[in-house]
Amino acid sequence: MSKLCFALACCVALAACGPPSEEGRSGADAQDARATVEANGTGAFISAPPEAPPPAFDIRRETDWPPAEVVSGEASISCELDYSEHGDGEPLVNLGFFNVVDALKPCQERGVVRLRYKGNITADFTSLVERVAEIANRMDIDKRILDIDSLGGQVEDAIRAGDAIGASGWTIWVREGASCHSACVLILGAGDVRMISGRVGIHRIIRMSSTATTRAQLNTELQAVYGRVKEYLERNGVAVAVGDLMMAVPNRNLRLLSVEELREYGLDGTNPAQDDLDRLQLMRKCGEDFVLRRDSFARAFDRECKAGDKDVDELNACGLSLRPRFGFPDKTCPDDSPMSEFDPVRSAFFDRPRDVVPSADVRKARSRDTSG
Repeated sequence: MSKLCFALACCVALAACGPPSEEGRSGADAQDARATVEANGTGAFISAPPEAPPPAFDIRRETDWPPAEVVSGEASISCELDYSEHGDGEPLVNLGFFNVVDALKPCQERGVVRLRYKGNITADFTSLVERVAEIANRMDIDKRILDIDSLGGQVEDAIRAGDAIGASGWTIWVREGASCHSACVLILGAGDVRMISGRVGIHRIIRMSSTATTRAQLNTELQAVYGRVKEYLERNGVAVAVGDLMMAVPNRNLRLLSVEELREYGLDGTNPAQDDLDRLQLMRKCGEDFVLRRDSFARAFDRECKAGDKDVDELNACGLSLRPRFGFPDKTCPDDSPMSEFDPVRSAFFDRPRDVVPSADVRKARSRDTSG
């Protein structure tokens, strides 16, 4: 079993993959952004230059995607939740269409993908999330986990990536030994479910390109950024107080949030905004009784499983033992039942066509056939 509790993730029906946000800036811009973050040394929020008009290209309708690579960190794809036993999967650097297809193909049968990312929040991270989500959507991989370790980065890129995450049903992990600082907090807030065992910290937004010479001028510059951050937090069900702290804590310092603060600010556990939407959708799909039992399970988990100092294996074992008490897994809605990620592979997998996109071997065979 992994060293990160995934037990509450089952309490939320992951939303269907929605429209991704605009494409990130070019690879050169991403490298410049990474250099700026590294030069700053803290992973701070940094306001990017004025945004360019969104490109006309839409990854949802094409396979010939513009070139893109992960340059601001390290990404890998795994179909396993237990990273302590299975590791973090295969590295993913090239974000071309068929590269992402081949990376996710092994996860199609189980319907679970874990995207591990360690690095800065820049434009290429946004492209990474968008493209993995798009292929997961085409393959009906409904359970998506972002396993993140980041000291922060660009606020504008964090908002774009967060909107893509919020529209495509992700659970966010900050596992033992990992950090989620600065801009990463915006990524954390976008998840349908947030599972935190590492450190989450915030500090003041800073514009490295600022031309201000007085506090009043600097404040005017930052208010525009703060306004966007506030709107973003509100639509993701996160307390605006988080944005206030981002304006108050000195940039050279880091304010680590306690377990109580994470819950109070709406950064831990189920995303309250997504939970409202999920309840309406589950009510229509699975019935009122299902939703009431799901809520009872969640309360029992908080009361019985989270009490005391339990490790992750104990938490997961406790949650699994609770399920029969509340009638889970539910025969009508098994995939929406608590802890469905730990159930066997979906039995309906071979009952319907699954050749959404061709594998590398199929593409090579087709190439040989057409070449004579």
